[in-house]
Amino acid sequence: MGSNVDDQTKNKAIIDELIKSYFMELETVVNYLANSVNLDGVRAEEIKKSLNADVTEELTHATQLANRIKTIDGVIPGSTKFVPVQASLQPPADTTDVVAVIKGVIDAEEAAITQYEKIIRLCDGFDFVTQDLCITLLADEQQHRREFVGFLKEYEKS
Repeated sequence: MGSNVDDQTKNKAIIDELIKSYFMELETVVNYLANSVNLDGVRAEEIKKSLNADVTEELTHATQLANRIKTIDGVIPGSTKFVPVQASLQPPADTTDVVAVIKGVIDAEEAAITQYEKIIRLCDGFDFVTQDLCITLLADEQQHRREFVGFLKEYEKS
């Protein structure tokens, strides 16, 4: 009987963290979309293309998280529960400031990586399906981060 209460508590904690990830993914969609449209200049083209492609992937992540939240008896919240946190990913006043956007993307990816690692540890030995999903999403975020770290190296050279 006691473990059932413990299981419910653990499941609730996992749902709460999945909801946090869900909102992080949606905020990333908003900011990637804004930056992929707002950036100007020849040097911005590759970044804009990459961000635009990532919008679809991050939205897919949010959808996968929402489906998982529902599957494990959670409720996906609406927009009034959303609290933005991505200060460094806000579109820069200077629409040619590609480096600011690249650094903002790296910050967002690092936050997502940290969050997925937290959920993976929380699920260990308890919820293998959620853990597996988060491992897959973690790999995607690590790949995005690596791509933008590469962009930053190139931009800081010139």
